[in-house]
Amino acid sequence: MELDEAFGSVGQFGRSQKRLTAFLVLLQVYVACQSMLIVLVGAVPEYHIDQGEIPASTEELARHVRFADNFTSIATEWYLIRHEAYKVNLASSLYFAGLLIGNIFFGPLSDRLGRKPVYMSGLFFDVIFGYVTAFAPSYEIFAMSRFIVGIMNGGMSLVSFVLTQEYVGKSYWALTGSLTNLTFAVGIAIYAFLGYYIREWRFLAFVSNSPGVFFFLLSFMLPESPRWLYSQGNTAEAEDVLQYLACGNGKERLTIKLKPCAGTMKKNDSASGVLNIVRHPVLRCRTIILMYIWYVCSLVYYGLTFSAGELGGNLYLNVALYGLIEVPAFPLCMFFIEKSWSGRRKTTTSFLIFAGFACIFTIFLPDNSGFFFSPTLLALCGKLTISAAFNIVYIYTSELYPTVVRNAGLGVCSMTCRFGGVLAPFVPSMKTLNPSVPFMVFGISGVSAGFLTLLLPETLNKPIAESIEDLQGPVYQMLKNKKAE
Repeated sequence: MELDEAFGSVGQFGRSQKRLTAFLVLLQVYVACQSMLIVLVGAVPEYHIDQGEIPASTEELARHVRFADNFTSIATEWYLIRHEAYKVNLASSLYFAGLLIGNIFFGPLSDRLGRKPVYMSGLFFDVIFGYVTAFAPSYEIFAMSRFIVGIMNGGMSLVSFVLTQEYVGKSYWALTGSLTNLTFAVGIAIYAFLGYYIREWRFLAFVSNSPGVFFFLLSFMLPESPRWLYSQGNTAEAEDVLQYLACGNGKERLTIKLKPCAGTMKKNDSASGVLNIVRHPVLRCRTIILMYIWYVCSLVYYGLTFSAGELGGNLYLNVALYGLIEVPAFPLCMFFIEKSWSGRRKTTTSFLIFAGFACIFTIFLPDNSGFFFSPTLLALCGKLTISAAFNIVYIYTSELYPTVVRNAGLGVCSMTCRFGGVLAPFVPSMKTLNPSVPFMVFGISGVSAGFLTLLLPETLNKPIAESIEDLQGPVYQMLKNKKAE
């Protein structure tokens, strides 16, 4: 039988898959804490320098500066203010540069070596260097550890997302993908809650990193992806995993006999992974468009998120609000992407364009125009809709690539996504040119990415290709070209 047919017999989203999905979804709380760490750990409190001239050296500055707030950060410990303030944004950008490298290497590695071993290795070193961050004796070691955490966190979270998708039937990919991103948003709010009660930055970094130990130990019980095993020609092992899922779902032992996968990748096949994406015209065109869409999603998402630390009022409330504002995005996603009249493509386009215009319109509203017509409300609306678009893009991209190159495709797209993350902390500084420039950058980027999405095919109710040859198969072509009624 075919793999999708086997999932139908085993149960597409039974008790066994629910347990595996719940575990990997909850992992996103840990990922969110690592991603947002610098927002609180790098916060700069109000301070006063008790002399007229600004001290030239850090040692002299330490003797004359007084910080007002009752929390510590890398800025208060290493006096990253004035001419040293750029180091906070630099640490944030180094983390995203690490994510970039992690996405480049972990995606193809997991397509070649397997999802589970690559995921486990990434999580192990993520936890180790997370503790290095908490106990870093100097800024240089702190920045280095954030860079390595970025590599491991980006690669590990990418592979865990793919595992979440490949444990369940295709009809549940939208649900599991949305739950993953929803939990990330809740994780931001949880991190803000931790920061409110833990005001010492080293202890906050330690506590935020410690759940990784729990997730790593439990990850040994995870099975390998049956879709990856099937795509590699390991049919017997894929059948064993499906039997394991069936037993977990409370079904009697089934007779599962999978057909060999067409176009199975050999371990010595030189035309694999990223190289296949470049060589295949259909995949090459999709990848170029998706790379830009992912870049824009990251630039706008993190640009608006990191600006929470610059808003007036309570820092912890702002961070929590910018996380919780994403929560309504996910039921909206689930509603629209499963409708035949909207689907993945049109919904992504609409959310990106709406986010872009929300950012653009903020420059035309005065600050004293009231809450319901304020730039802050429009910025929150932009954050909500870009979060919705980002959520769909994860699901949409995983459906546009065959199983044999799915992680490589996601890795390449995530690579450009991290370029957006690297630039995001510095875009708000463009307000020195003109206060409206940052939101114009966010707005124009969102609108252009929205229109480019229309060039991609719809994947709702379409078959999932297991091999690259499936893209040219008669069944796939017939369903791909069939318009939804």
